[in-house]
Amino acid sequence: MRLSSKVLLAAVVAGAGLMAFDALAKRPLTVVSWGGAYQDAQRKVYFEPFKATGVQLIDESWDGGIGVLRSKVQGGTDSGWDVVQVESEELELGCDEGMFLPIEWDKIGGRDRYLPAAQHECGIGTIMWNFVLAYDKDRLKEEPKGWADFFDTKKFPGKRALRQGPKSNLEIALMADGVPPAEVYKVLSTPEGVDRAFKKLDTIKNDLIWWKSGAQAPQLLASGEVVMTSAYNGRIDAAIRNDKRNFGIQWNGTLYTLDSWVILKTSPNIEEAYKFLEFVGRAEHQAKLPEYIAYGVTNVKANEQIDPKRLVDLPTHPDNIKNGVQISDRFWIENIDRLTERFNTWAAQK
Repeated sequence: MRLSSKVLLAAVVAGAGLMAFDALAKRPLTVVSWGGAYQDAQRKVYFEPFKATGVQLIDESWDGGIGVLRSKVQGGTDSGWDVVQVESEELELGCDEGMFLPIEWDKIGGRDRYLPAAQHECGIGTIMWNFVLAYDKDRLKEEPKGWADFFDTKKFPGKRALRQGPKSNLEIALMADGVPPAEVYKVLSTPEGVDRAFKKLDTIKNDLIWWKSGAQAPQLLASGEVVMTSAYNGRIDAAIRNDKRNFGIQWNGTLYTLDSWVILKTSPNIEEAYKFLEFVGRAEHQAKLPEYIAYGVTNVKANEQIDPKRLVDLPTHPDNIKNGVQISDRFWIENIDRLTERFNTWAAQK
């Protein structure tokens, strides 16, 4: 049966209209990160330059948590998020639970572009960062030498702050109680070690303020609410460099790990997500990030393009991690729920 030219024309116009509607209806690529000075740096180095490629992008921030990711992907419908920066145990748990798409490395420059530690079935490592002891030089006459000093309220009076939750705090408490960095997880893997960590936290409980987002730690120092805090190294470095704060960083006993980009399985913007990941994975772009915030990067050729004077401020510098502890993903995957419940109960007790 032949169709008239008018019918054919109407069909073509209708099809074009539907395509145009779909193009208009498709939302921008949504990238989710950690907010504050870090996300400000990402906007300058990654997000705004990427928009020049013609892909629409908006960015949002979050405070982490595997429960948040579970709520985003349950039901299998578009959650509004596409590419998310996650911590190491979120990467492992989310991958095991099928929340993320397996990475197609040929779409982002190949595995050889990245450090071995940055290569994961479900994620691409983006930064190496550290928990450090940060302090206010104007309010402390003497530099804290490590976590033992953090817990010494007689020698260093004043409030101090820690990130809310068990991760990092139990490790810090054990080091403050004399456990060598290399033995932290050996001790923490025993019931006695966990009890020991909470008992040590008890000694400063009345002097503690809790922070949730990375931006809060330098804010607490700047406002004078605390004299020292655990903090992400890059946030303190940004406060020193950009806000001219007289803060100090103690690297002794630092805890370090790697964050990764993942693509949520419910994303409708997979092609755009890979274009973004390929863009931010290039050495020439990653090399610019430490200009704004002191985090290590994962492209194998990026460090060649970073000012050597700046490299000494990064967590990847050997002097900064020589007495540090790499956060154990496996430990926290196996224990995060149990220890979070215990931590919340402990924190609620007067």
